[in-house]
Amino acid sequence: MLRRPRQYQPRRNPLLIAALLIAGFVLPSAARAGYPDHPIKIIVTFPPGGSADIVLRALQPSIAEDLGQPLVIENRAGAGGNIGIGAVVQSPPDGYTLGVAAAGVLTVNPHLNPSAMNFDPLKDLAPVTLLAKIPFVVVSSPSAKLPMLKDVIDTAKAKPGALSIGHGGNGTAMHLTSALLEQKAGIDLQLVSYRGTAPAATDVLAGHIPLAVLDIPASQQLIRDGRLTALGVSAAKRVSFLPDVPSLAELGVKDFESVGWFGLVAPAATPPDILARLNAAFVKALRDPAAVEKIRTLGAEPSPTSAADFAAFIRAEHGKWGEVIKAAGIKGE
Repeated sequence: MLRRPRQYQPRRNPLLIAALLIAGFVLPSAARAGYPDHPIKIIVTFPPGGSADIVLRALQPSIAEDLGQPLVIENRAGAGGNIGIGAVVQSPPDGYTLGVAAAGVLTVNPHLNPSAMNFDPLKDLAPVTLLAKIPFVVVSSPSAKLPMLKDVIDTAKAKPGALSIGHGGNGTAMHLTSALLEQKAGIDLQLVSYRGTAPAATDVLAGHIPLAVLDIPASQQLIRDGRLTALGVSAAKRVSFLPDVPSLAELGVKDFESVGWFGLVAPAATPPDILARLNAAFVKALRDPAAVEKIRTLGAEPSPTSAADFAAFIRAEHGKWGEVIKAAGIKGE
């Protein structure tokens, strides 16, 4: 009887299989061991010369030295940051295209203009680190005879809607600061929208409006000259730029904090080891005394964080401003 030929069965070498499995796990990481090996592009969602642009350029030399590669800054403004960060989301998640995103595009736009966004900032981005916070100051015109925040609150409670407060535009951080002040202090103000900080400052200086929320660089010298009265800063505590001005929370507006901010983000699927490398380089640069001094001249406070802390901060801000916007009935334009 003829025997059926045996089918060939290759012998399995357990050691070889183990070695191949180990190699399969380590090769991707090993391939990234040389990261970065060419320049890194960072998309800034503001025009050249803005605070975020200046902060990034202040950090640029230190980071380039640390990473061994230059940073190529690309300013791509428009649509409240949606255009620039949309480009980051669509980039390969390899650590070579990053974005500098502000509070608006990550935590406000989703509530005001969700239809204008083709990405979800909570799902489609990997936070790297917070870069800087920018507090605001509530000011009054000397002619308004409201020298203290208590005077504003007492007057607003006695005459709801009688006082107006200017801010830098619909949906801006200064607008939301004004709305939060109403809600936290339990008062009714007329919120007056301007196209930027400068016209709001001009009108409160002239006494056309009694109050305004301004950024500190635009108001600091006016406060020092006595042309504006600083009632309180919007940060959780006093800031180095105006050390004699108490925070609104210190003045009794419980749990008040409202600041502009921006941070570094990458596409969501960027490998953790690359994110860790970037975080270490940027955190180190943000703690450099020369960079700290330069950033503070802009009225900003360097705010390095871990990637996890930045992610938690974004989620908290997203929820907070969603509630404020809903309660205030703020609509997108």
